[in-house]
Amino acid sequence: MVHSILDNDLYKLSMGYAVFKKFPEAKVEYTFIDRDDVDYPRGFGDELRKRVSNMRLLKLTPEEKKYLLDKCKYIPQTYIDFLEGYRYDPSEVGIVQTDTKLSIKASGSWYKTIMWEVPLMATISELYFEMTGQKPTKTIAERHSNNIEKATILKMNNIQFADFGTRRRYSYATQFDMVRDMSAYGGDMFMGTSNIHMAMLTGRAPIGTHAHEWFMVHGALYGYKMANLMALDNWIDVYRGDLGIALTDTFTTDVFLRSFDKMHAKLFDGVRHDSGCPKEFAEKIIAHYLKLGIDPKTKTIVYSDGLNIAKTLDIDKYVNRRIKTSYGIGTNFSNDVGVKPLNIVIKITSCSLFGDVWYDTVKLPDNVGKNTGKKEEVELAKRILNIK
Repeated sequence: MVHSILDNDLYKLSMGYAVFKKFPEAKVEYTFIDRDDVDYPRGFGDELRKRVSNMRLLKLTPEEKKYLLDKCKYIPQTYIDFLEGYRYDPSEVGIVQTDTKLSIKASGSWYKTIMWEVPLMATISELYFEMTGQKPTKTIAERHSNNIEKATILKMNNIQFADFGTRRRYSYATQFDMVRDMSAYGGDMFMGTSNIHMAMLTGRAPIGTHAHEWFMVHGALYGYKMANLMALDNWIDVYRGDLGIALTDTFTTDVFLRSFDKMHAKLFDGVRHDSGCPKEFAEKIIAHYLKLGIDPKTKTIVYSDGLNIAKTLDIDKYVNRRIKTSYGIGTNFSNDVGVKPLNIVIKITSCSLFGDVWYDTVKLPDNVGKNTGKKEEVELAKRILNIK
């Protein structure tokens, strides 16, 4: 179900190098969260263990290494050499099924376990539909036509868009067919895909920067007041201006903007929206740039929160070119086959800098329904950051 070591999203490699450089001693624990509390079929855990065990056979091929060196020049060859020797270690992943409920944890060195999240979720998603016998209700021809229609609508409206759908795809095959269709019919408006392997196969750019875990670990290790500032500064230190889209909502966007001063606002190309009202977010970001004396039209908002075509068109019409926009569309691209997609995530839940003392992590996005972390730690972070 995972076809290559590059059948992963770029942000896992880009963060992976940043972790490799800045946190080589850090240990972490990731936890699987099913937001809909789905019932998994009997034997699902055993079958998932087999699929995870098979991932130990994946390795970077010479062709894939050349692609990374050619297309991801912001990642140094030393890290790509490390990836060449990297192998998934199934012993890092604990899978327990109790009746119909699934519990999964991945733990170990951050720079190694960071690779598990996306392919593990993709495997869970595809295996779930396989074992429950849920076949696509749309034929291949209908899916192809649907992909063409989406690409054409976005292209005609001059909307830049990308595929962000690896984690909750119906299958590798349906995602790849979609990426190929978008590449053929989206023209220059289709910026690429977060999936590195599919980007390589279709001649498109892999897209991604960092995720919530980058900020969550900084908050747990150094304190919530310093988390955003230190996470941004460490990212700048690693990438020196490359990969310049900053994620804003790990501890709410309002808190993020307290640290997003003129220096950071000029150094970063823009910001990513991943929770809360997209229109309110646009107003906040535009107002913040104007307050700093920066022309918003020189900056970008990347929208990535539960998008479909209608929502994308509505946001773009509202923003009305007051700031540049781009849209990362996930499940609506990779799992629009007629089944109900899983609503699953894998998040870092604890971390340790040297393996002796462990700290709980939290995420406090603009949509409180996406909060993660122990209740007492969430409340502590809210008090420290004065989040009402």
